[in-house]
Amino acid sequence: MNTPAADSHHVIQVRGARENNLKNVSVDLPKRRLTVFTGVSGSGKSSLVFGTIAAESQRLINETYSAFLQSFMTAQGRPDVDGLHNLSAAIVVDQERMGANSRSTVGTATDAYTMLRIVFSRLGTPHIGTSGAFSFNLPEGMCPRCEGVGEVSEIDVDELVDRTKSLDEGAITVPGYAVDSWMWQVMAQSGFYDPAKKLADFTEQEWEDFLHRPSCKVKVGTTNLTYEGLVVKVQRTILAKDRDAMQAHIRAFVDRAVVFRSCPECEGTRLTRAALSCRIDGVNIAECSAMQISDLAAFLRRVEDPSVAPLLAGLRELLDSLVEIGLGYLSLDRPSGTLSGGEAQRVKMVRHLGSSLTDVTYVFDEPTTGLHPHDIQRMNDLLLRLRDKGNTVLVVEHKPEVVEIADHVVDLGPRAGSAGGEICYSGDVPGLRASGTLTGDHLAHRAKLRPEVRTPTGSLSVKDADTHNLHNVSVEIPTGVLTVVTGVAGSGKSSLIHGSLPGREGVVVADQSPIRGSRRSNPATYTGLLNPIRTAFAKANGVKAALFSANSEGACPHCNGLGLVYTDLAMMAGVASVCEKCEGRRFTAEVLAYTLDGRNIHEVLSMSVEEAYDFFTAKGQARTILGRLKDVGLGYLRLGQPLNTLSGGERQRLKLAIHMAEKGATYVLDEPTTGLHLADVDQLLALLDRLVDDGNTVVVIEHHQAVMAHADWLIDLGPGAGHDGGRIVFEGTPTELVERGDTLTARHLREYVS
Repeated sequence: MNTPAADSHHVIQVRGARENNLKNVSVDLPKRRLTVFTGVSGSGKSSLVFGTIAAESQRLINETYSAFLQSFMTAQGRPDVDGLHNLSAAIVVDQERMGANSRSTVGTATDAYTMLRIVFSRLGTPHIGTSGAFSFNLPEGMCPRCEGVGEVSEIDVDELVDRTKSLDEGAITVPGYAVDSWMWQVMAQSGFYDPAKKLADFTEQEWEDFLHRPSCKVKVGTTNLTYEGLVVKVQRTILAKDRDAMQAHIRAFVDRAVVFRSCPECEGTRLTRAALSCRIDGVNIAECSAMQISDLAAFLRRVEDPSVAPLLAGLRELLDSLVEIGLGYLSLDRPSGTLSGGEAQRVKMVRHLGSSLTDVTYVFDEPTTGLHPHDIQRMNDLLLRLRDKGNTVLVVEHKPEVVEIADHVVDLGPRAGSAGGEICYSGDVPGLRASGTLTGDHLAHRAKLRPEVRTPTGSLSVKDADTHNLHNVSVEIPTGVLTVVTGVAGSGKSSLIHGSLPGREGVVVADQSPIRGSRRSNPATYTGLLNPIRTAFAKANGVKAALFSANSEGACPHCNGLGLVYTDLAMMAGVASVCEKCEGRRFTAEVLAYTLDGRNIHEVLSMSVEEAYDFFTAKGQARTILGRLKDVGLGYLRLGQPLNTLSGGERQRLKLAIHMAEKGATYVLDEPTTGLHLADVDQLLALLDRLVDDGNTVVVIEHHQAVMAHADWLIDLGPGAGHDGGRIVFEGTPTELVERGDTLTARHLREYVS
């Protein structure tokens, strides 16, 4: 019998993909199967999966909208590929943190809170109105005092001023109020007090005018200016802004000067008194939101009413999915900006599981990030459930546990950057093991337990930590050794470490949060490497260094040193085209004529870290910085690669490279193995050893068994997640844990090293 033509489209065909470092790659991917993409960091996995397949699928869908709608969408260029056939609509489930807006919570992000509001508006007593009366984001539901944020701020005046000085001596310590600055002049020339008088000697009236006087007009010389007291002005110009959008030095000032406390009116619940008075079975909506999701699911099973039966069934199913994916320890009132990248990705995943769409291509970026080996099992079940609904699931992943469940594996390599971008293997898992590729050889590779652990030089004390779910934890973190903090997702690892170590003297935190910077920022500008490079060029050519910056004098005037020209086509999608004057090289022809050892500035910035390390042979600042970048496994990055193209793991390793110059420091790393191939994990372990052997303390939050096995000291939190966690269930050496531990971590580490 002939198969209908419609059934013959069973593979996605990629033909001649050249995005980033891909070398004319052609590959067939089976549809309605689970395909895992492996390869070292920088081998081209993301370029193939995200930059080519997902990008083209999304671009084609966007093209189906009217030109008017397209004008509001971000313009997407066509990926560099000869052909893509049989694509289906792609949904990318990435690890971008969810918006850091303080009004967004797990409940609002998953729609669970919306459903809960409707249930309360129908069944709660006394009846207080529509579901809007229970929303802290709508005027009718938000607490009038804190406007639905749940917190009020108070200012510590002694963090704004130094009372022992006069204004002329720089008494105001707020950023932007240096002596003779514009803001300072308005204060000093206001006429309400003498700028030469020490603040400590101000009269009560002067002090009141200085700090709290409401906005008023004052005449300075011939100009009319608006004057307001310092506290009033700081409240308006600095504190009204979202903390996460602030520059680092201003955020540091706010963290010192502002004391946040729970709003006294609503006690942090964000809601009006009326909303809080309405109850179901004696429980109000704020208490429901504060419950652990697993407990809320149990509570709602007891609520029955035909008027909301379908809605309740949907809400219970949503909550059960969150529990199943290992997020049962969260609560609906948890601000979404406080979720880790892995948690955010799993919250998004739950939304798709409940979707009625099938025959969709789901694209995941390392979904095991932030997951303990115990939780990876659950993640695997979810990926298989998405596939079994009839979807094509594409996963970029390094963990062998995920590779094992794949129907199909595509291995890219053989190495990173320009030495990668080729298909080394495409087929099933047994074939991968026998393929002789780096990934195939490392699937069964295991790190050994340390034969000898180092002796600590002292300890950092944490006393009665109670952030989030911690139950008054006190612990001594040994110094001078490698300590690994572990436990299932939600057990309290980040709360313990990030809640107690940052801010202490000598503590350096390298995490995966985005690096603030425009499309002009790159590894050379971020690490300070551009300075010695510019100086070397200037010296060799007898001209000034400013010429060799694409943000300064030497920039091509046509594209302002971007290398690209962005054309806005009004109603149509905007287009980014390579600048025809400099041909994408970012500098003027005059600057490009200057060379250093036969290479111009564009050629040097196009080098990878490895190539540049061999190029700058003189033992100078440039070689030192390049050496550190190589040490953290970023040898494949191009010096001029825009920072916004880096993955979370790459960003963390870039920050680590910058901090590596500091001696005698305590390094706090959060899952540094993110984005690392099994073969690169050994290199990371060697780097951690070097940091410790140089006299530093290294504290790592990590789930990777290779890192646990390599530690001198382990701190295991648990036993479970949420209120079932938050306690220390083991402290000691990895060997002791394997021999006598009975925690979830012990079970998995024992299995790993055997």
